[in-house]
This record gives sequence, structure tokens and C-alpha cells, in this order.
Amino acid sequence: MTDETRATLGRLLQSGGIRLGEAQRDRLGWLAGQYGAPALDGVPDGRRNGVVILKEPPSGAAAELFYRSLNPGCALVIPRGENPGFDFLKSKLTEFGTVGPCGADGPHEMWWGGIGWSKLLSAADSSTLRPRIVSCYPRGSGEATAALALRHSLERFDLACHIEPVEAQLGDRILCFEKAEFMMRMWNKYREPLLFVEAGAVLREAPLLPSFLGCDVALHKWNRWEMSGRTLYLGRTKAAEMMLRTWQQLAASYPAIWEGYLLDQAWSLTSSQVPLDTVWLPRSYHALKGDLGASRATILHDQQTTTLELGPDPGFASMVRAARRAGRTGARDAFMVMTSKTGTGNGIAAILLNVSASDAGAVAATVEAVTGAYAADCGGYSRLELSLCAWQDDVGAAREAAAQAPCRILEIAPGQHIANDFFAAHASDEALTTARHIFP
Repeated sequence: MTDETRATLGRLLQSGGIRLGEAQRDRLGWLAGQYGAPALDGVPDGRRNGVVILKEPPSGAAAELFYRSLNPGCALVIPRGENPGFDFLKSKLTEFGTVGPCGADGPHEMWWGGIGWSKLLSAADSSTLRPRIVSCYPRGSGEATAALALRHSLERFDLACHIEPVEAQLGDRILCFEKAEFMMRMWNKYREPLLFVEAGAVLREAPLLPSFLGCDVALHKWNRWEMSGRTLYLGRTKAAEMMLRTWQQLAASYPAIWEGYLLDQAWSLTSSQVPLDTVWLPRSYHALKGDLGASRATILHDQQTTTLELGPDPGFASMVRAARRAGRTGARDAFMVMTSKTGTGNGIAAILLNVSASDAGAVAATVEAVTGAYAADCGGYSRLELSLCAWQDDVGAAREAAAQAPCRILEIAPGQHIANDFFAAHASDEALTTARHIFP
């Protein structure tokens, strides 16, 4: 992004009162280069190209009119994508990706999407950055033939690859921690971006979309909510490495839990702490034999999904499903985590209440005030975890998660006044209350 483009975007964002972190501005600038100049809010006049930045969530007929005004030459950016008020509009669109919050400088999650992948898929064909395809299969199993088919499909695209057998505890199936350890070895061995593809898959087209987009990580969500490890891209970035290491640690600690959920948790933890630039891959990168769109697949997998991958309990994590389907983190996950070098005490969990019933601008302003206050004076708290709760049930889940951390719990209402000494005052009140209990 040129200095001129950066300055133009800066003026536009300032006029709309929008705060984005550096990684989010970079993604917005990249989108402007692909789609055209960005504009703030409103239903476009007729069908147009360009980037539309949406500050407030339209509802009802307004959302339908807005959706109909878009076309494949448009991209939509929601700079406060953590707000559930945008869920209805998002459900009508194709979710391209998210960029996590960037601390006090950019304390929101930026969501971006549009009407189908056609424009980006066509542009990706010109990408000069090519990933290394990596894959593994259980040693001594019948998967060697399937791995050979994957290798042969790579030859026609002249893509570098590394496919190897690994020792598997279960003999015929690789567990999550074994896959994560393999990916960590590949990360340390090679310097290109890595694209893991499950053994048994074949490539129908060169998988250049993730490297063209220049993201940290890219993966596919089953049914728009549960993450799959069958196709996983890792760019050569510190954020991608952080997510990979987190996934490896979680998989080693909880080997009995299926890989999709562990991948989900690794993504949640990483995205809450660094501005993780994530792309949600289209189904063409995760097609199954027998799919209606299998003939147009980029990566075609040979096995149907089983409960081993999607989880044995169909009622599991209903709160997570709803949030992931809307492209958000759920109430059990801290939306954002900030740390302070000057803090010496326990962490504090700030729970923002009744988000769905509040004005989107008020919610955004409160998020910015809370993070700004913590950056100005942490009050001795070494860690801030901020959760957004749409409903009362979410509040209970957030309280439970904070108690397990353990964290002090502080509930905040949208629009509440947050002074710069907010956390210091809370710590002082808490110390006074504790003293009264000890010395009545």
C-alpha cells in the first residue's frame, strides 16, 4: 500500500470515527487495490464496484436492500464485526475473512466478505507466491497409495511438496497431536508458506488463493461453524506460528478431543491476542467426492466427514456454533486479551452486557473506552480479558470462564462512562473491600 493510499484511507476512517489497527488497515488497503476505492455506509447507488465500509448494522428491509445492491465486484468491510447486530446481513453474504483486534489501537474485529469468490479466485491465478504442499499418513497403513495419488496430482502444477509416513499410535489414523507435531516440523524445516492437505485428496487446480491473499492462516468451516484441519494454510508470519504452536500445545494436552475443536480453540486464543489475518476458504478448497460442486473443486477429498472430525456430540457447543456461523467469537471465548508489563496482580475479566439490545455505536465506543483505559492505567491487573455478551445466558458462560481463569470479574454496560483511571479505581475499591473483610 502506497503512502498516498494509506493517507487517503486514514482520512476516510477518521471522518467515520473508525479505529483500525495496522494489520486491519493493510487488509483494507489490499481490498481497495483489488475492488476499488472504499466508501462509508449507505446503500450504493445502483450496482457498483468498490469497497463498502459499514459502521451500523442494517435490519429488516434495509439489510435486504443493501444486500441486493451488491455484486461480485463489491467487497463489504465491517470494522466492528464482533457486534451480533451484523449477523443477519453476514448470513446473506460470503465470508472471506477476519482480522482480529489490535489492542487499544484497533480494539475491534474486522470482518470482510462479499457476493461469492469469483473475482478473487480469478485474480489468484496470477499469484507468484506458491505454497509448499505438505501431507502425512500413518506408516504401515493402506494410505500410501492415496498419498501417491496426491503426489501425482501435484506434479502437473509444479508445486513443491513434502509427503511422508508418520508413526501413528492408533495405527490407521493420525491423531490431532501427531498432525500438529508434523506441521511444526514442516514449519521449522521449510521457509515457504505451508498448505497442509489430507492424504487421499487430489488437486484439480493450483491452490494459490491463500498465498495470493497474503493471510496468516486459511482454513474451511464445515456448515459455517466448525473448523476442519483437512485443508490448512499457514503463511510465514509470527501470528501463524503462534497459532500453530498453540494448536500443538492444546493437542498434546488434550489428545482425546477431536482436531476441529482444538483448532477452533487455538484460533480463538490467538485471534484474541494478536491481529490474526484469517481467510475462510471456499468449499472448492474442501470439496468431497459426491459434492454437487466436485467438478469445480480445487482440492477434492476422498472421504466423507465422520463424527471423529466433527465431534461425537451433535449438541456440543451450541453457543460456539451460533457465533462461528456469524463469523464471531463466542461468549465463552474472550473477544480480546490485553496484557500489561506493569501489572503484578491477577487478571480482570470485563464483561460487556446486553450487546444485542444496544446501539452499535455505543457498544463500539465502550469497547474503545475500556481498552484505552487499560492501556492508560492497568490498575495493577496483569491481564485484561474482554467478552461481549449478547444475551443473559452468555453472561453466565462468560462469568464461569473468568472464574476458571481465575480473573476478577467486572460487568460493564454499553454507554457507561469509562475514565482513564477506571481500572485503578476498581483495584482500589477491591483492596478496600478486602481490608474490611480482614479487619472488620
